[in-house]
Amino acid sequence: MKFVFLFLGKTRENYLDEGIRDYMKRLARFVQVECVIIKESVSKKIPENVLQLREADLLLEKCSDTSLIVALDPGGKEIDSEGLARVITSWEERGLRTIHFLIGGHYGLHDNVLQKAGLVLSLSRMTFTHEMARLVLLEQLYRGCMIKSGRSYHY
Repeated sequence: MKFVFLFLGKTRENYLDEGIRDYMKRLARFVQVECVIIKESVSKKIPENVLQLREADLLLEKCSDTSLIVALDPGGKEIDSEGLARVITSWEERGLRTIHFLIGGHYGLHDNVLQKAGLVLSLSRMTFTHEMARLVLLEQLYRGCMIKSGRSYHY
């Protein structure tokens, strides 16, 4: 199974970037991983919804028709770490080859992305920057893989 992370814009904070790289390496012990950085659309002259739609098109064109799309959104389904481990197991049992994880930019994800997603997932009811959400997602996926494999992950 392969996890592909589609992120809008580079991670600007070094400490977050280091954490993201660390968890990408850790996660690679369990699944193939790929991170694709897409240029973020930022303009004060263009309405937010138009920018969101442009970003949605850029994100969705990177997803194959045979992959599962997981969209990160505050209104998505909240699950605990054990639940995420069960979800990963179910993807494996279903024979899914590629899972695309999409995190929006400053304005979040357009409804087009949410409608195409096989799973809309919320990391928390709290608000995170999209850059912090990257690190939290990777850490939780790693934790889910550790739980799924029967290993302890509590530190």
